[in-house]
Amino acid sequence: MIFAQAQAYLLGTINETASRRLPNRLDRMLAFLDALGNPQDRYPTLHVGGTSGKGSTATMAAAALAAAGKKTGLHVKPHLSSVTERARIDGLAISEDRFGEIMGEMMPAIERVARDHGRASYYETLLALAFMHFAAEAVDVAVIEVGVGGKLDGTNVLRPLVSVITNVALDHTDILGDTTAQIAADKVGIAKPGVPLISDVVDAAARAVIEDGCAAAGAPFVSVRDSVALDVRSGERYAQSFTVTTPEGSYDLSLPILGAFQQRNAATAIRALEFLPPALRPDRDSIEMGFSRLVLPGRMEFFPSHPAVVFDIAHNPDKAANLAAALTQTFPGRRFALVMAVGQSKDAAHVIEQFVALPCTFTFTSFDTDGRSSIRPQRLASIARELGVWGRAITDPVEAFSVARRNADAEDIVVVTGSTFVVATLRDWWLTHVANRV
Repeated sequence: MIFAQAQAYLLGTINETASRRLPNRLDRMLAFLDALGNPQDRYPTLHVGGTSGKGSTATMAAAALAAAGKKTGLHVKPHLSSVTERARIDGLAISEDRFGEIMGEMMPAIERVARDHGRASYYETLLALAFMHFAAEAVDVAVIEVGVGGKLDGTNVLRPLVSVITNVALDHTDILGDTTAQIAADKVGIAKPGVPLISDVVDAAARAVIEDGCAAAGAPFVSVRDSVALDVRSGERYAQSFTVTTPEGSYDLSLPILGAFQQRNAATAIRALEFLPPALRPDRDSIEMGFSRLVLPGRMEFFPSHPAVVFDIAHNPDKAANLAAALTQTFPGRRFALVMAVGQSKDAAHVIEQFVALPCTFTFTSFDTDGRSSIRPQRLASIARELGVWGRAITDPVEAFSVARRNADAEDIVVVTGSTFVVATLRDWWLTHVANRV
């Protein structure tokens, strides 16, 4: 199978969800992986969940492991530019040719399992492909991000060395529940007997649920908040330096990324790495080196220009609050021109609300992608008016971005945010048409 055929097949699976016979269970994923020879069991794993920060935390952990000389697989979602990003080894995405080959190898298992359980979903198929790629390449370790929730997520077939729940906030409320306690109850479903679970959760109700869930599962609970100190050093303009001190030692970090919230993610990743067995655990130098080389596209990603541009995926209120705080801290005294699209299933009002206090303008737009839909920009503008602010509504995202840039002053910061899809679309457009000219 060639890459184009694999992509076409995957697009046809976007609306596949749970098994026809056994809805909302992991039976199909288990059957699927069994038919593939259970590739996920051929290497040790770290399992990273949480509402926000799980992708960044997973990427940080993988970077440190790779810097330590370990052949390291990484599966995070969503992808930005290409579906191949879902299966990376030592930072490099799987090639399109190999992606197509593995999809072809998987088809007999897909068809066999479909007869009893329904066709594997887009997410399940990509996850299985990453597991297959990592097994075929004989990785030393893989870091796997949870998709949604935990208990019934397709990744919860893993038997990891360490589990992580970065934090708990309101997101995917239509699936996981409408309180932090309910969401925590689903997320703590990744806890496994004897496997340390590292968490930076702050919300008291959520933490209580996670601690109780760990106790019930026999998983040691490790609080990052209770065991880590951060000492921030000033002077970095478009990066950040700080020391993370844990019961195991101190790490002097220099992150080439923005956003103070990434300091918490770094602390969480380090605590998770500290609980790996000695043969896998990176030393201090490897952690510091790996973090210094970190690349996180679409996460508080800054491009100098006039006006400058920031791309950041902030599709839930917690991510939006973190972004708003990071913008204020990183660019004091500057104005912001926000370009935003929000997915249909998201809490648009509470996302927009996080930015209302900023000195900013809003340009609302949409995205057009297979199987996903956005809230109409006119509706987002109406929500903004209800919150006491005004915003333009421009359906075409490139036009919206262009208008926002044209109307911004040279010292303003244009911020593309909201849905992954609008960030991906406009980031690709920027890199293709503008970035190399400024």
